[in-house]
Amino acid sequence: MAEAQKDLDRAELDPIERRPALIEGNPEFHDITEAVARPLEWKPPLGWYLFLAFSLSLLGLLGIALGWLVWEGTGIWGNNVPVAWGWPIVNFVFWVGIGHAGTLISAVLFLFRQRWRTSINRTAEAMTLFAVACALIFPAIHTGRPWLDYWMMPIPNQMSLWPQFRSPLMWDVFAVNIYGTVSLIFWYLGLIPDLATMRDRSTTKLRQTLYGIFSLGWRGSHRQWLHYERAYLLLAGLATPLVLSVHSVVSFDFATSQLPGWHTTIFPPYFVAGAIFSGLAMVITLMVICRVVFKMEHIVNMLHFDRMAKLILATGTIVGYAYATEFFVAWYSGNIYEYFTFRNRALGPFAWAYWTMITCNVIIPQVFWFKAARRSIPVLFIISIFVNIGMWFERFVIVVTSLHRDFMPSSWDYFTPTFWDIATFLGSFGLFFTLFTLFVRFVPMVAIAEVKGVLPQAHVHHHNPIVHGPASAGGSHDH
Repeated sequence: MAEAQKDLDRAELDPIERRPALIEGNPEFHDITEAVARPLEWKPPLGWYLFLAFSLSLLGLLGIALGWLVWEGTGIWGNNVPVAWGWPIVNFVFWVGIGHAGTLISAVLFLFRQRWRTSINRTAEAMTLFAVACALIFPAIHTGRPWLDYWMMPIPNQMSLWPQFRSPLMWDVFAVNIYGTVSLIFWYLGLIPDLATMRDRSTTKLRQTLYGIFSLGWRGSHRQWLHYERAYLLLAGLATPLVLSVHSVVSFDFATSQLPGWHTTIFPPYFVAGAIFSGLAMVITLMVICRVVFKMEHIVNMLHFDRMAKLILATGTIVGYAYATEFFVAWYSGNIYEYFTFRNRALGPFAWAYWTMITCNVIIPQVFWFKAARRSIPVLFIISIFVNIGMWFERFVIVVTSLHRDFMPSSWDYFTPTFWDIATFLGSFGLFFTLFTLFVRFVPMVAIAEVKGVLPQAHVHHHNPIVHGPASAGGSHDH
């Protein structure tokens, strides 16, 4: 024991270990398990039930909106002749963007050995899955006859129709479904050791059975850990290209057209940066609430928020640069239609939306240059809300302002959303928050095994990763 303490003292003196602690309070392995398991084992507070009821009411609104859409048709929306793509496509791109941060934090930061990701990766991955579920609603319903959506699949059907594989709209179907599938497998694989921990702690037969089924017989043996780490690394490598590819494919929906305002080669990197930007903002919004409600301030501390804020500042700067580049290219190209489209965005009938976007996405995040702002919970929370408002308006500006004034003035019109546009959008938040509320109640929201791997104690016994049993050795792949 004395020899282990000497090893720990030497580790603390190592120059690398002089960095701020990833987990505050110097907790033991058992303390981490207790803190993360508490929301799953205690009776939920009244606030949890109230928020679940609120989320379910919004989800009910989504059900009503979709039912009325199927009954009445897409005429219930505000889409008109020049603005054939309205809120459904805006909302689709918005939700796919929200889902980007999960894969970035889980896969990309894992490959770069950024150990600070361990406190937030589980929640970010869950957020990805729920956002993709929300996103997939909109391509399915905006076609007008959603009961015929199976025509989009490459299967024989009674009309002898096959999808047009040269269309980016078809690429979207495959890209988003692959992204959702890989993200689900990656999330579930990381859950297995923690589900085994909850299985072993369960006091009721039902919980033991359910956690036992989903933990797939995990025992934490050395052989299992070797297979687990190899599979985790392979999935991280598979998921990383998806961070770049999925939103690039979504941007092709616009970039491959000939429409002024859409026909631009900057869209793929611009969309990817914007997606990471909005996704990280949503992670901050959710983690600020969760760390307070579930008393995990020592696990999700200011170091994690500081680094996420820096990533938001970096990606927000890229997005701001893309806005400027778009305007410059429109002017420099000498194309009068392109120049008109961008001047119309800034000075036309939808100028209010354009300047809301600029304010929320470019100006407000500059506050993160200051360390005090990056480490202030109220500032982080407020700015994260503004960023997602701005990113929704970005998609609105791209879709609507490029369409509402066509080449001929006789084809100009103003887009106004209807009640059903708003109801469908708010209802998608109902689906997202319902899934997230159930997630924090029944699944460990922090990766117990991985967080233990970044504690100083894990480095003392790294030569014997199973010395503390299956639940405590989980982060060995972070060493």
